[in-house]
Amino acid sequence: MIELLKGALLLGGTAFMLVAALGVLRLPDLLTRMHATTKAATLGIALIMLAVALHFGEGAVVARALGVVIFVMLTAPVAAHAIGRAGYFVGTRLWDGTVKDELRPHYDPLTHRLHSGLEDDGDRDAR
Repeated sequence: MIELLKGALLLGGTAFMLVAALGVLRLPDLLTRMHATTKAATLGIALIMLAVALHFGEGAVVARALGVVIFVMLTAPVAAHAIGRAGYFVGTRLWDGTVKDELRPHYDPLTHRLHSGLEDDGDRDAR
């Protein structure tokens, strides 16, 4: 039964990794590509590491595998956000089918500053 579960976890993990790779090749712009790689690859790595933990079954290996899963789940979204934000700020083109760019009214391309709108409220309260 454990062998079947390990096989299912490995196949599921590799399927998600394949979807992430296909997303990089097929999706039209930086932000959608990063979405595919962050979500699918993170889940794929987690499933493969769970299969590794089940296969070896030793405390040290299980702890390391769970450490890898936790590390990837904590760092991948943050890294994707930072790379996506940097890509937007340097002017990478969005996909032509993008419906709404919510950063455009808040981003000044001359000064490279992003305004949240909260600065204006604080100025009004101070007056």
